[in-house]
Amino acid sequence: MTGPSTLDGKTALVTGASSGLGRHFALTLARAGAKVALAARRAENLNDLADEIAGFDGRAMPIRIDVTDSESIQAGIDAAETELGPLSILVNNAGISVESWITDFTESDYDAVMYTNVKGAWLVAQEVGRRMIRHGEGGKIVNLASVLADAVLPTLSVYSMTKAAVVQMTRAMALEWARYDIQVNVIAPGYIETEINRAHFQSEAGKAQVARMLRGRLGQPSDLDGALMLLVSEASNFMTGSIITVDDGLTLKGM
Repeated sequence: MTGPSTLDGKTALVTGASSGLGRHFALTLARAGAKVALAARRAENLNDLADEIAGFDGRAMPIRIDVTDSESIQAGIDAAETELGPLSILVNNAGISVESWITDFTESDYDAVMYTNVKGAWLVAQEVGRRMIRHGEGGKIVNLASVLADAVLPTLSVYSMTKAAVVQMTRAMALEWARYDIQVNVIAPGYIETEINRAHFQSEAGKAQVARMLRGRLGQPSDLDGALMLLVSEASNFMTGSIITVDDGLTLKGM
C-alpha cells in the first residue's frame, strides 16, 4: 500500500507543512508519488522542503496560505491547482497550542488557538470540499485531531476543545459529502516527538513524563505513516467519518 507509485496522478495539499508533522506528511505523500502543494503562512519557509522532494524526483510547490483567511486559502488553492492539477487529497494539519491555566488564559490566546485549529481547519476543508465536488472525482480529506479530543490535561483546555471540534467537524463533513465520494476521516495522535516538543521531552520533567507512559517511549512522525497512507489511498474507500487513534496505548492507561 505504501509503494512508490501508490499515489501516482494524485495532487495533495498539506497545511502546516513548514515543520513538524506537516513537513513529514508532505515527504511521505511525495515519496508515494503524489504531487504536493506545501502550504504555510510563509511560503519561503517551504523552499528547502520543496528542494528535498525534488531531490528524489518528486514534485512539490510551496504556496502561501493563512488558514484563518478565506481569501488566502482560495488564492493558494487556485495557484496549486493551476500548477499541479485538481486536488484529490487534503491533509488538514495546521494547528497551534498555547499552554496556560484556565484562569490565566487571555482572550487573545483563546482567539489564536480557536481561529487556527477550528476556523482554519474548517475553512480549508470547506474550500477543498467545494473543489472536489465541482471536479466530480471524489477525494480524501484527513483532519488532524489528538487524543485530547477525548481527554484533558492541565493547561491544555482550549487545545483540547479545538480537537474535539475537529472530530465533530470530520463527522459532519463525512455525512454531507459521502454522496460525492469524498471520504473524510481523522487521525488522533498521542505524543509524537517533533522539533516543537523535543526540548521538553529531553528535560528532567519530560523524561519523567515519558517514563510514565505505557511503553515508556515517544512516537516518531513515521509512526503515523500507516494511518496516513490508509486514509489517503483507495484502501480507505469504505471508511468515512472514522477516527484512527495512534497513541501507543497512551489512553489505555490514562493521560
